[in-house]
Amino acid sequence: MPTGLYGIEHSNRTTDAHWGKNCFNSSFPAAMACYMLDHNISAVYNKLEEVNGRLQVVPTEISIRDLFNCGASPLNELYFSFETAFTPYQQYSFDTVDGIDLVIKDIHDNFLAPLEVKLTVLPTAATSHLPEHKWGCELVVRSATTSYCALGMFDAVKEESRAVREIFEESCASIQSWDNDYEMTHKTPMLSECINQFQTKYLTKQKPLLMQTIWKTQGQSPVLADDAFDIIVWSDYAFSRLFVDSAFKVERTMSRYMRASARLARCLWELSKSGKIRLADIYRQMAFGNQTDKEFAIQGPKWRKYVTTERIAQPILQKDVISEIIQPGYIEHLMPERRFDQTLYFTVRH
Repeated sequence: MPTGLYGIEHSNRTTDAHWGKNCFNSSFPAAMACYMLDHNISAVYNKLEEVNGRLQVVPTEISIRDLFNCGASPLNELYFSFETAFTPYQQYSFDTVDGIDLVIKDIHDNFLAPLEVKLTVLPTAATSHLPEHKWGCELVVRSATTSYCALGMFDAVKEESRAVREIFEESCASIQSWDNDYEMTHKTPMLSECINQFQTKYLTKQKPLLMQTIWKTQGQSPVLADDAFDIIVWSDYAFSRLFVDSAFKVERTMSRYMRASARLARCLWELSKSGKIRLADIYRQMAFGNQTDKEFAIQGPKWRKYVTTERIAQPILQKDVISEIIQPGYIEHLMPERRFDQTLYFTVRH
C-alpha cells in the first residue's frame, strides 16, 4: 500500500492514518529513519558509559539497521507496527503490556525492536534566546516509556536474575509500603544507588529505546534551518538517567523523577525474584498524587546537558530531504493548523 512516506511499505496504518492527528508525529520520524538507513547515515546514539569512575551519558553513533535490529533485511521486508505492544515482553507481566509508539517487525511477523518515538522542535522557547550551540529540545515522557525501559533492561539480563536480585534485595526488601510518600522520599536515593550499581555491572547490555527526531527552525520562526533534521537515539540506560540522576536528593514529597526511579528499581527487583510482575498495579499503586499517564518532562536546558553531540548545532540532514521523504503529491495531506505541518508545507511550497 502506498503511504507517501519513504520506506514505509508495510504498516498497520492506512495511508490517511499516517497523515492524521497524533500519527504523523511518529510516521514521519519512521520514514526519516528509513531514508537514513537507505543512505547509510547513522543516527546519534546517546548511551551510558563509565567515565573516570562515574556514569555519564555520552554521544556515539548507531546505524539505523542496528536501531531497527533488522540485520540485512531491505526496507520492503520490514513491517512498521505503530502504537502496538511488543509481544515478547508480555512474558514478564501478568497485566497486558501497553503499546509503544513503534514496533519494528519483519513481514514474517518476527518481532525485532520496540521504540518510543518523539518529534521535537529545536529550539524551545526557553532556549531560543541563548547562543545557538546551547539550544535544546523538550521531552515529555509517558509512563509506558519507563515501563518499557524496565522490561527491556530485565530482558537483556534475565539469565542473571540471581545477581540482579543481590543488587536490589537489601534496599527493596526493607521497604514497608511502596506507596508511602514519607518512607519513599527517604529511601528512593538508596534505590537510585542500586540502579547505579546495576547499570555499572551491565553497561554492555543497554539497547536502543527512544528515537528522538529533531527539526530545527531559525530561532522561534516557523522557517526551517538549512541543516534541519537529525535523529538522536537514547539507549534504555541513557534515557533512565533523565530521572535517576534527579532522584538522589531527599525531598519533602516524591517528585516525578523520584517516582520513576523507585518504580524502575521495584520492577527490576520483583522481576529478578519471579520473572513476572503485576506491572499495572506497580504503576497504579506508586502514583504519589500525580497523574499516572505522564511520567515527567525534561525542559530544553536540562535536555542539552545530556545531549552533547555537535550535531545539534548542525543536524545531519538538509531541509530539502523533505521532497524525498514525503513523496510527490502527498504534501497536501498535511494539516496546516499543526506547527510542524505548517513548516513542512511552507518549505516545500516555497
